[in-house]
Amino acid sequence: MEFHADEVLVACDAFRIYRSGKMDRFHNPARVPAGLDPATGVTSKDVVLDETTGLSVRLFLPSRGAGADCSPAKKLPVLVFFHGGAFLIESAVSPLYHGYVASLAAAAGVLAVSVEYRLAPEHPVPAAYDDAWAALQWAASARDEWLAEHGDVSRLFLAGDSAGGNMVHHVLARLASFPHPDAPRIEGAILLHPWFGGIALVEGEDATRAKEMARIWEFACPDAAGGADDPRMNPMAPGAPALESLRCERLLVCAGEKDWAAARDRAYYAAVAASAWPGSTAWLESEGEGHVFFLEKPECANAWELMDRVVKFIDGSRAPS
Repeated sequence: MEFHADEVLVACDAFRIYRSGKMDRFHNPARVPAGLDPATGVTSKDVVLDETTGLSVRLFLPSRGAGADCSPAKKLPVLVFFHGGAFLIESAVSPLYHGYVASLAAAAGVLAVSVEYRLAPEHPVPAAYDDAWAALQWAASARDEWLAEHGDVSRLFLAGDSAGGNMVHHVLARLASFPHPDAPRIEGAILLHPWFGGIALVEGEDATRAKEMARIWEFACPDAAGGADDPRMNPMAPGAPALESLRCERLLVCAGEKDWAAARDRAYYAAVAASAWPGSTAWLESEGEGHVFFLEKPECANAWELMDRVVKFIDGSRAPS
């Protein structure tokens, strides 16, 4: 069978990928300026961490007196957030993610650090993972005046959706291979509809969608060892870091009942829960909802339920898994 370089391998509303390695982006969101967000009372600012790579973060500081406990005398937990977008699209400063992280900072009473990491294919994976790691190290150091004055870096959290949820797992696994006394201590990690994959289907996984997602992953990460069984995409693959070594104390995994990623997310949660990992695990499945529905429908009842669970998780409240 003859193949052509301009053959479309993956086509969706947000982008199109060609066999030649070219990509068309149809989703090019506007940049929301930093500053006061009237809807939430959260103030944001941008900080460049590395002028060479362009790595930057957007910090979100809730008004003191709002959220879970934002009294002026109390320092806030610090949450490092990785946005989704298949490693190919989206931004920490887009309307979608600026709005969501501002709402999360206000509701949970956290100082949020939303990472503007490099995107593939211009910067193939592992660039995004490297940026995630660098941003966590920077946040934990509290060199920024907001973090030093308002943040409690002894209470660090990680969160991310879709590809960002994948990045959360990767950072936790990388911490396990970083036996340094000054390594950041992660109190809790929140994986919102994380994107995982694998060659062999898991129970309930759609074969066609799994094949498409494998193509996207291999496009974003051309040197993926074993394709979708690369340990960065498949945490249960042979040779992947042991799940019991994940470096956090508590883990919350969330999925949508009708999400294409739900089967993998359930399998991931079950594998962590069944491992020798000493932390506590929690699971939330949103009935009738699809992938990252909470971004597109933030005012729906299930999105409120999800936000409430995240807030309670950060606060330390116990909820049934």
